[in-house]
Amino acid sequence: MKLKALIVDDEYPARQELRFMLEKYKKEIQIVGEAANSQEAWELIAALDYSILFLDINMPGISGLELAKKLNTHEAGKGKRQPYIVFVTAYEEFAVEAFGVNAVDYVLKPIDPNRFDRTLQKIFKLAEKAEISSKEGRGKGTETPEPAADLGLIPVEHLGKTLLLDQKSIIFINASDDYTFVRTAKNKYLTKFTLKELEKRLNGSIFHRCHRSYIVNIKQAREVIPEYNGTLTLVMNDEEKNQVPVSRSQTKRIRAILGL
Repeated sequence: MKLKALIVDDEYPARQELRFMLEKYKKEIQIVGEAANSQEAWELIAALDYSILFLDINMPGISGLELAKKLNTHEAGKGKRQPYIVFVTAYEEFAVEAFGVNAVDYVLKPIDPNRFDRTLQKIFKLAEKAEISSKEGRGKGTETPEPAADLGLIPVEHLGKTLLLDQKSIIFINASDDYTFVRTAKNKYLTKFTLKELEKRLNGSIFHRCHRSYIVNIKQAREVIPEYNGTLTLVMNDEEKNQVPVSRSQTKRIRAILGL
């Protein structure tokens, strides 16, 4: 399944850079249009079939953020599947707002190829999952139950029983040796899922992989401690006020998300 993409940026060199970087993924992604402002973008959105929107923030007329909000309302009202929105911008300070409009990711300019690849791989996985769910729904009719990820529930083990945790109650998740633990405000649970598997199930707007061994609910970070080596430590909002490390490779992104 080839995904179709729109590029929206008021700077021609920036649009060309995205085209160049997407050339590597031409088997998976087809660029169907590009726009230099939100008005042009809206005309393309109304006219074209697409599933990915690469969107700048600071543009003439309404901003990329406002366009995304308008788009979310428009698509929801029509009952259509939301596009995968990726903000590509030089401004770090809008990251929190960006994830608030259900962006898949927030990529800073100049674009790092490895970082961009991770974004696209995430989209490919989301698209594959959506396609499988769609096929299962068509095959089983209207009685097909929603997958657990859509319900926002995470299975954990406790005293020989399987509990279903609401994602909102999760403070952070960490892997240690061959085990994965889910931490809530008062309790610590074992889960059979790996961090990689949980990343696919969790709400990507609030849960972020900050370290190879940790996923955090960014809304449950109560304090940020800058470290001497340029990394960060997050003090979490559980009873024990556990500290979660942010790796060097993730520090810039976490700073942007938190608006630091």
